[in-house]
Amino acid sequence: MATSSTRSQVSFKTAFTVCFAVVITAALVGFAYVTRFIIAVSMVALLLAVALDHVVSVLTRRGLKRGLAIGVVVVGFLAVLVGVGLLVIPSLVEQGKELANQAPGLLDRLKESRFLQTVEKNLGEPRAEGKAPPAQAPELVQGAAKPVMAAVGGALTVVTALVSILFLAIFLVIFGGDMVEKALAETLPSRREIYERVLEKTYHSLGGYILGLLFICTCNAVLTTTFLALTHTPFALALGILSGFSSLVPYAGPTVVGSAITLLALGTGGAWKALLTAGYFILYGQLEGQILGPLVWKRTVHINPLLTLVSVLFFGEFAGIIGAILAVPAAATLQIITRELLALRRQRLHLPPEPPEIAGGPSVKTEPLPAEAGGHPPSPH
Repeated sequence: MATSSTRSQVSFKTAFTVCFAVVITAALVGFAYVTRFIIAVSMVALLLAVALDHVVSVLTRRGLKRGLAIGVVVVGFLAVLVGVGLLVIPSLVEQGKELANQAPGLLDRLKESRFLQTVEKNLGEPRAEGKAPPAQAPELVQGAAKPVMAAVGGALTVVTALVSILFLAIFLVIFGGDMVEKALAETLPSRREIYERVLEKTYHSLGGYILGLLFICTCNAVLTTTFLALTHTPFALALGILSGFSSLVPYAGPTVVGSAITLLALGTGGAWKALLTAGYFILYGQLEGQILGPLVWKRTVHINPLLTLVSVLFFGEFAGIIGAILAVPAAATLQIITRELLALRRQRLHLPPEPPEIAGGPSVKTEPLPAEAGGHPPSPH
């Protein structure tokens, strides 16, 4: 009796291609996870290069040649860094060492403060026989200090990478433009305009965001240092600069650092100074969240606050503090690319452009796609 066999619809070549693609994707994901710190440092350098290149563009529009403008910007940037370093770093290092040496004693003083003793007395429960004592307020404070110290250690890790970021940013300013132009020259002519539009929007959006963020960090550092100096809080310069850097991480950074400084004020100056310090950080949080932040975020990256917070959480988990710093620029770039893809899709479906109030930012204007790019030629009507 003859039997018929059905031939497989999936060829060996197709199966091999799919398996190979899966292996390559898994390898790339693993490589990105292992080298996530280097990738994050490179992205920070790229953001700094974009900010410096904006200044270079301003000088070139004033008549300077690009090579000379790059030299002026790089020399000026290094001069500012050296000047600020000579004025701030010696006192910062001295206060940092003193803070590290006095940290155990400050923690003991915080445990013995009248405020925590009152809290422990009012909230504590009597110890029952044969039952372990409940967690007391000093132990809770000591446990809460561990994440703060971890954040400080992460900040020090960022500081150690600044030299690499600086040199990489300078090289990107000098050679990055030529690399981008050569990469665009290798793309399909029918798609080149789309890539150029995405790069231009990303360039202007991130440049404005970075320059505005530097302004916010400067305001935070100056105002906090001035307040701590006026209230005679120890280590005012070191804590003020740390508070300024905390603005690099939206929402979470100022909250964590402000809470840590408030606890330090409680241990060194008592409950009234702690209340005064907490009041200052609440008022500054309103200033940054209601005035300074919207001036930067709404006019540059157009990101919803919920999306900002979610991005900070995810990128912070992936690459630590540097990932949290990169969260907003990365989300802004993904948002620009997504809007462009949706605009192209609407155009192919002959749908009207998405209005600005729905898109969350300025409307995306796209030119008609040529027929060879997969779009439809414009109608004669």
